[in-house]
Amino acid sequence: MYIDFKNMDADISKVIKELAEDLSVYVNLKTDFGFKRVFGVKEVMLSFLNTVLKIGGGVIDLTYVNTEILGLTKDDRKSIFDLICVTGNGEHIIVEMQTLRQTYFKDRTVFYAASLIQQQGIKGKIKDPITGKKISWDFNLPPVYVINIVDFCLDETQNITNPEENTEDFEQKYASYIQLMDVDTKEPFYEKLTLVYIELERFTKKLSNVKTFLEQWIYLIKHLHELKTVPEELKIEVVETIFEIAKIAKMSKDEVFIYLKSVNDMGLVQTEINKMSNKIATVTAERDNAWIERDNAWLERNKALEELNALKQRFGIN
Repeated sequence: MYIDFKNMDADISKVIKELAEDLSVYVNLKTDFGFKRVFGVKEVMLSFLNTVLKIGGGVIDLTYVNTEILGLTKDDRKSIFDLICVTGNGEHIIVEMQTLRQTYFKDRTVFYAASLIQQQGIKGKIKDPITGKKISWDFNLPPVYVINIVDFCLDETQNITNPEENTEDFEQKYASYIQLMDVDTKEPFYEKLTLVYIELERFTKKLSNVKTFLEQWIYLIKHLHELKTVPEELKIEVVETIFEIAKIAKMSKDEVFIYLKSVNDMGLVQTEINKMSNKIATVTAERDNAWIERDNAWLERNKALEELNALKQRFGIN
């Protein structure tokens, strides 16, 4: 599906009608619109965070905050996140959906975490809760979590097991929890910073093999737009809410328009990536063929030299 949004007629209804057959029943959660529409609902986000993070005491409340964080100076690069929330206990959490591979993605997530941490610094004096005196900030930081949901493999060198080989007991590492660690003792050094990576491409379980709530969440994020009804295998407490929010038929014309543009943008970028990938593959193949031809030429040259030397030796020619 391709839509020329720059030259589109102002009649949104006509466009939507023409593209109706291309729309699924539910939004694609890997699009910017779909992700923010569903996870921007507090009830849904609370359930998701409690499943993924398992914070002691649980997350019982949260507040969404501005997703744009400015640098320390006007020349510093600003960071714009998908969703940021602060829990009732003061934990700061970033939730990001990334569908396209980025060369330095791990660096980017660390940069985002650092941006959020530096925002917690308190300038000037603060009031001591015990003495009431004005004191300097003591660097007591709140816990920071960065949840990265990615539609690719962080490490391409690791093989993905064939989905057809999945059994009921099949388990593949699709979620990683990263903290600062003492490299000698392997013990956590600093537990207030946690990076979570959920790799959708590595989650290849069939619905019939999905068991835990985390697996159900990941299955839902990856496959919601492919479903027609609510599968009975999904037992997430807010599953009915999610499917109701994600139903395209319940959206306004303007919302459908924005969603279509979100899907379209993702498709256009992916098309460009595919073009570049094909170009790289072609150049690589041509290079490999050139090397093969060069190697064959050297083999023929060496063979000819061997035959020449054999003739010289046979007739005593130096």
